[in-house]
Amino acid sequence: MSSPTYNVGIIGHGWVASAHIPAINATGKARVTAIYSSRPLDEKELAAKYGYPIKAYSDLGAMYADRDLDVIDICSFPKEHPKQFIAAAKAGKHIIIEKPLALAPKDLAAMAEAVKQTKVKTCVCFEVRWSSQFKTIKGVLDAGLLGSVHFAEVDYYHGIGPWYGQFRWSHQKDEAGSSLLSAGCHALDALLLCMGPDAVPAEVTAYSTSSKSEYFAPYDFPTTQISMVKFSDGRVGKTTSCVDCLQPYYFHTHLVGSHGSLLDDKFHSTKLGALNKAKWSQLSCGLVDSGDVKDHPYESQFHAFFDALAAGKEMPLTSFWDAYKSHQLIFAADKSAKTGKPVKLA
Repeated sequence: MSSPTYNVGIIGHGWVASAHIPAINATGKARVTAIYSSRPLDEKELAAKYGYPIKAYSDLGAMYADRDLDVIDICSFPKEHPKQFIAAAKAGKHIIIEKPLALAPKDLAAMAEAVKQTKVKTCVCFEVRWSSQFKTIKGVLDAGLLGSVHFAEVDYYHGIGPWYGQFRWSHQKDEAGSSLLSAGCHALDALLLCMGPDAVPAEVTAYSTSSKSEYFAPYDFPTTQISMVKFSDGRVGKTTSCVDCLQPYYFHTHLVGSHGSLLDDKFHSTKLGALNKAKWSQLSCGLVDSGDVKDHPYESQFHAFFDALAAGKEMPLTSFWDAYKSHQLIFAADKSAKTGKPVKLA
């Protein structure tokens, strides 16, 4: 068996990294060979845990300068993403990065400029696009079974309270940004996927509110936000980001088109013979039904990234530029929720 082609250095050795590392190694195309952490790491312990030698870095500059590393994978806290991303790009490293890319538009713009100048290849962890559910949905759409989708709802319901690991930082605006930016961004990004590559958001109107439950009292920003998007061709979409619900995780998806509709893992289409319009037909795909990183489809996403690297191309679906569009819409929606006014997008 040939050895992996790409060496990857991880920034951060926490919850997310615990899912990234095995997924990267499982591709057979790359291997994590270095880890940076703000906490002291023992190389012998890392070797025992992962089964092969891994360099431990306490100096990020030294990791960026490591000529053996081809890719930097950013699994740190969101507020640290822009600075680390730009430094990795300037060091000539290709980049995998967790969402959100940034907490402010100016930082997103600086990251975009770094990609333009360095031409590094990127992979942003909007991994929902690589899930069984959304690969199947994209197949249904590409086959024309729904016709032209004129309305889409993609909603994120996940109660992130004190019982959940990321709550310790994600209830703070300075660390998480907003409900939509820190969590519901997956749903808004999936909405754009469902509306198609030519969909151009023209205007967004958003409203936010908060739960009165004591569980969510520590949040210093609104915990539920609804964002309504009007596209330049007149079509409309809606996303809810709700991190204060007391219910099972639910990634609600409802698409309405000129030849049919889709609801989660069910659909109806006038394109398929004489389907009973009083009953849904079932799609045999796995649903996005968990916020646990262990359940995310990182392996298939990283496979596609390393294949694209080998071909010298941008990866499909989740490159920086795909995520850049989603973040522009997210920032506009958050601005609308704050000001109470519609926000137009250029």
